[in-house]
Amino acid sequence: MSWLVFDADDTLWENNIYFERAIAQFISFLDHKQHTPEEVREILNQVERESILTHGYGLVSFAHSLVSTFERLSVEPITPELHARVQGFANQIAGHPVEIIAGVPETLAHLSARHHLILMTKGDFTEQSGKVERSGLKSYFAAVVVVAEKDAAQYCAVAEKYGLAHATTWMVGNSPRSDINPALRAGLNAVFVPHGNTWVLEHEEIGVPDARGRLLQVDRFADLTRHF
Repeated sequence: MSWLVFDADDTLWENNIYFERAIAQFISFLDHKQHTPEEVREILNQVERESILTHGYGLVSFAHSLVSTFERLSVEPITPELHARVQGFANQIAGHPVEIIAGVPETLAHLSARHHLILMTKGDFTEQSGKVERSGLKSYFAAVVVVAEKDAAQYCAVAEKYGLAHATTWMVGNSPRSDINPALRAGLNAVFVPHGNTWVLEHEEIGVPDARGRLLQVDRFADLTRHF
């Protein structure tokens, strides 16, 4: 019996597609005359990297990034009305229902009867916990862990806390940067489940496991039943 540690956003349910829609609306609203939409997006990406350092991950950080980007690029000062309008692009995401990815409930039901499952997600605790509750998937997991960042040290800490044997523990997720590579660096195994809309800041070349870990890639979440 193995321990399977699952990412949440864009592994169990859709997440980034809503941010992408909000960004598209924001760029259209800004309608910048000197920068192309692609250039505006690059500036927003950089602002988001900066915001993460002080605001972490989640809607508050995203809203801050949109406002900051608007302030940098707009030729006119941002009024309270404009501020509210720009923040609104982020706020609309909060009310969106949790959209479970195809095959997830059935696959988790199968896996939970054979293995121990843990949910490990990063971001704002209240925000992420709320999505877990609304998803209807919480009962499949022996534990739910919300962390500020996913790095090798955090994976080691979770493994130690729950007594996970590295050789039989697998991290399952869509993000090379947060799910796959740090888990491999921590000496765990990893399963890469690609998602067509993975956040650009989570893109990274997938590393090569060392002698301690194994790497598996599946085409879709339901394919996990073939391996576990």
